Amino acid sequence: MWPGTDLLRDLVRIDSTNPDLGPGAGEAALAGFVAGWLREAGLAPQVEEAAPGRPNVVARVRGRGGGRSLMLNAHLDTVGVDGYAEPFTPRVHGRRLHGRGGLDTKAGLAAAMRVAAAAAGMGLAGDVLFAAVADEEAGSLGSEALLAAGHRADAAIVIEPTGLEVVVAHRGFVWGTVTVRGVAAHGSRADLGVDAIVHAAPVLAGVAELASRLADRPGAPDIGGPAVHASRIRGGQEMSSYPAECVIELERRLVPGETVTDWEAELAELAGRVAPPAAATSAAGFHRSPLHLDPGEPIVQALVSAAGGGEPTGAPWWTDAALLTEAGIPAAIFGPAGEGMHAHDEWVDLDTAAVCERVLLHAVRSWCT
Repeated sequence: MWPGTDLLRDLVRIDSTNPDLGPGAGEAALAGFVAGWLREAGLAPQVEEAAPGRPNVVARVRGRGGGRSLMLNAHLDTVGVDGYAEPFTPRVHGRRLHGRGGLDTKAGLAAAMRVAAAAAGMGLAGDVLFAAVADEEAGSLGSEALLAAGHRADAAIVIEPTGLEVVVAHRGFVWGTVTVRGVAAHGSRADLGVDAIVHAAPVLAGVAELASRLADRPGAPDIGGPAVHASRIRGGQEMSSYPAECVIELERRLVPGETVTDWEAELAELAGRVAPPAAATSAAGFHRSPLHLDPGEPIVQALVSAAGGGEPTGAPWWTDAALLTEAGIPAAIFGPAGEGMHAHDEWVDLDTAAVCERVLLHAVRSWCT
């Protein structure tokens, strides 16, 4: 059994569901536990609020000087638990531990905690920066706050469930809206009303056409290609009224090389399909850039070597590695295997969690000496 299994059980028992995704406890209780564990291990962690009640835990293991520094970054929060029976009761069946967050990403968090504690006695030249961050599953407030607070390292390993593969690329995303405006009127007055919902139909047809065009563009086989979909739509006041407004919310997945400017042009084209007497406006919203880390980056090569070889790959989902890399901290992604991320039966393979810890330890030793 992986020596970190008991620690992982303790982490899974603590509800850290992200409150921005619905009802959730947030990260405070888990952050307190992580900080307490690190103190007992001889480290001096700092608990820093990324937002009110949404803390990060940061601990720097000081080296003797003259070596490269490495950040180990893992997130505290999990997605919600609707429909998940006993999500915070960790259960071990064979080599698998079941429970919300076990895979995404509390096994990796446990491994990073144990490696940070071990690093204190390794006589390293460079620093190891342990960072357990809030809000990765929603807005990444934690890693943003980490950077804003001035925490830096020469490179980073972001710990996510990669199945023991070294991941160096993934897609980004950007949200947007098209707002169609009509004229409100009583349902009996067709001469006065302009139906915003009906006039939104060309926008939805345009989304389908754009999705088809994007599907024809080449994409990397390991991260997928560009994509777009309609996420939500709302409009209307009541049954006996012409709707004055229809708002269509969209998400666009970006591949390396694409920007928010590309999306703004696509949104404008969608809004331009609305014909008078209705009118439409568009706006791009929250966005995160894609990740594309050169496989020749020293941290990638060090992590590949620690993992025993193999080719770096990509992933279709987004991670905080893109934020760190944009900020000048090249960040590769690595973690254990399992299944059920964001599903109703999440489990992590404990053997791969043990391997993850060993790889992180080897990477720290080779990078920071």
